[in-house]
Amino acid sequence: MNLRARAFDALIERDPERKCTLVHALTGASGDLAASGFDWTQVPGRPQRPVLVGPREVPRRGLGTVEGRCALLHAVAHIEFNAINLALDAVCRFDGLPPAFHADWISVAEDEARHFEMLQHRLRRMGRAYGDFPAHNGLWEAAEKTAHDPLLRMALVPRVLEARGLDVTPSIIRRLRDVGDTDSIAVLEVILREEVRHVAIGTHWFRHLCAQRGLEPEPTFRRLLQEHGVRLHPPFNRPARLDAGFSDAELV
Repeated sequence: MNLRARAFDALIERDPERKCTLVHALTGASGDLAASGFDWTQVPGRPQRPVLVGPREVPRRGLGTVEGRCALLHAVAHIEFNAINLALDAVCRFDGLPPAFHADWISVAEDEARHFEMLQHRLRRMGRAYGDFPAHNGLWEAAEKTAHDPLLRMALVPRVLEARGLDVTPSIIRRLRDVGDTDSIAVLEVILREEVRHVAIGTHWFRHLCAQRGLEPEPTFRRLLQEHGVRLHPPFNRPARLDAGFSDAELV
């Protein structure tokens, strides 16, 4: 069966558990990578809940209460759910790329699905579930803005939005350690470690596309940030970002 068609079935699936099952079934699968006339009006597949609100309308709670920690984990679960869709979207949307591109983003989708399941399990242990808190749609909006160009997608999604997680997660882990939530820390440590590879994959394909177009990666990255009004916010997790393929010049 067409591998990208199977990825598209997972992308448009609305039920989170079923979506994860479909993603896991893609791992190690082979098949035709030809485009399949996808119906993009069905994208993205997501449940009715959580209710989507503006970023400033998402309530912020301290981590000293179970409810506050649940709200935090829910926010991370929402990021991971959107990251599943983003990886699948990259597999299905962009043509003319090597098979390794599609294989890489299928592998990312599999990781993101596993991360989502870990967070869902942790939330349920704490008496909550995905959908119980409002969330915002910023990550998917970035997918829509970059849908026309894989170079732009690789620059602004893995190398900006996902890389931001490398910077902020260590401080979240420290705050959870202060309140003794070792079970949540264990989940976030796995996610942090594996997200480095995801950002590195974005960096690899950003540079591949730059080379294909005769562009220098570092000035091109700076130009795209400026053109799209995006600013990187230090302090950076320099070791993680360097491991993910950023250069010293990009972290000034």
